[in-house]
Amino acid sequence: MTGITGMVLAQVSAGMHGSVGPIGAGLAAIGAGIGIGQIGGKAVEAIARQPEAVGKIQTNMIIAAALVEGVALFAVVVAMLGAN
Repeated sequence: MTGITGMVLAQVSAGMHGSVGPIGAGLAAIGAGIGIGQIGGKAVEAIARQPEAVGKIQTNMIIAAALVEGVALFAVVVAMLGAN
């Protein structure tokens, strides 16, 4: 990046070096919370529409929530390692 945008980003990154990790970790946690909330809400909707498919929906919901949680954990670790 060149110009004013590059200079602003350089200033911000130089001044915020110590606080970037916790901000990234917080964003990852918020993203995971939103994702798991969406999964749970859509699963409840699906079960309300087709109660006979409860087993399949619940299994897929748990697997998807575990994958979202795994990605969030990875993001928190990367954010904390990037802070150093």
